[in-house]
Amino acid sequence: MTGADPKSLTIIGAGLAGALLATLLAQRGWRVEVFERRGDPRLQGYAGGRSINLALAERGLHALRAADAHGAVLEQAVMMRGRMVHPLGGEPQLQRYGRDDSEVIWSVSRGELNITLIDAAEAAGAVLHFDQGLDSVDFDARTITCSGNGETHVHPFNALLGCDGAGSTLRAQMGAQRDLGERTEWLGHGYKELEIPPAADGGFRIEPNALHIWPRGRYMCIALPNDERNFTVTLFMALHADAGNDDPDFDSVVTAADARALFERDFPDTLPLIPELEHDFVANPVGSLGTLRLDRWHLGGDAVLLGDAAHAMVPFHGQGMNCAFEDCVALADCLESHADLATAFAAFEADRKPDATAIQDMALENYIEMRDLVDDPEFLLQQALERKLQERHPGRFVPHYSMVTFMRIPYSLALERSNIQRGILVTATRGLDSLDGVDWAAVDAEVEKRLTPLADAA
Repeated sequence: MTGADPKSLTIIGAGLAGALLATLLAQRGWRVEVFERRGDPRLQGYAGGRSINLALAERGLHALRAADAHGAVLEQAVMMRGRMVHPLGGEPQLQRYGRDDSEVIWSVSRGELNITLIDAAEAAGAVLHFDQGLDSVDFDARTITCSGNGETHVHPFNALLGCDGAGSTLRAQMGAQRDLGERTEWLGHGYKELEIPPAADGGFRIEPNALHIWPRGRYMCIALPNDERNFTVTLFMALHADAGNDDPDFDSVVTAADARALFERDFPDTLPLIPELEHDFVANPVGSLGTLRLDRWHLGGDAVLLGDAAHAMVPFHGQGMNCAFEDCVALADCLESHADLATAFAAFEADRKPDATAIQDMALENYIEMRDLVDDPEFLLQQALERKLQERHPGRFVPHYSMVTFMRIPYSLALERSNIQRGILVTATRGLDSLDGVDWAAVDAEVEKRLTPLADAA
């Protein structure tokens, strides 16, 4: 690319969002260049940051369909029908996500998915530059400086699209030009990854078509299946001690012996499944969890941020990738429907920012649900009523998880309706230990009064 070609766009980051966005834009006739600080994972192996497995849902699938990449992705994915909840000392119970196998999510490997999308981007005509990490941006000269392998290169740009993640260099360069209102709300909890390897016969050691959860109040373990027949296990707990409780934390659970003692006490059924517990606990780092919020995502027509670079979130609703993929489709649509880049970027921000905020908030709420409520009798009774009301009022009372995961209505609308529905469920089940005492006439009237029929955007 020479000069500031008005039909050209420069993407910073060839991760999931960057590679998908490059595909969508190249398919629509844009000349796209992508600059990635890491090496080509197809040659050097995947060297990503976080390796938490990803939960692919309808929003993400819709974006992959638009890029003609869904088939290749689903070939490597493992279906998850629901949460398999492992209570301490009890039998595991499956809590379905949807009504049947038409409403499922898919466990995908971040590395395999990234490679599939990089292939798609190149096939669509995008030009990818690996080992060229962004160092700085000269917005006046409209050039970027990138470095890698001991070399520095200067490249012209027409407009920059920031897909370089929560630690975005482009965001920092934009912030030096204008205050973006950036703040990060740290959760105070972290995570550490472990592994359940395949069984001796090469199969899965536990039920493969589920997301497994070991809820323990203010901490938990989860396990997601991989197509290699292993599971990625993630332990979530507080980073530091809390004077108000005696829960474990990463400050006090440090050594291999500490880890063994914790799992013997709180996750005993996992011990036969994780043979390398002590080694992996010591070898793998503690990851941090936070919510990134910005007041502004773009600088006129010069640059715009999307995905984690604009709105990183905690992983507990499995929507970070799905939201980023929705961003890619929305930005591609805005670029196609507006005459100039500044207007397109402003429209994209106005459209997506309320929904990004909504799913960030719902992801934080879902952490409490996963670690503390999935085996709570009151919560389970409310879930039972939720399913009944879905049957009694199809299209009007739609469960929260279904709106977020199996539909493409705006996240902000899903949050608004979920708050109304939660109030109905809490009121209708207060003081009850079964659905036998539910006042169906009153509940039905409340649903009819407060919830209009919902038309899916899909």
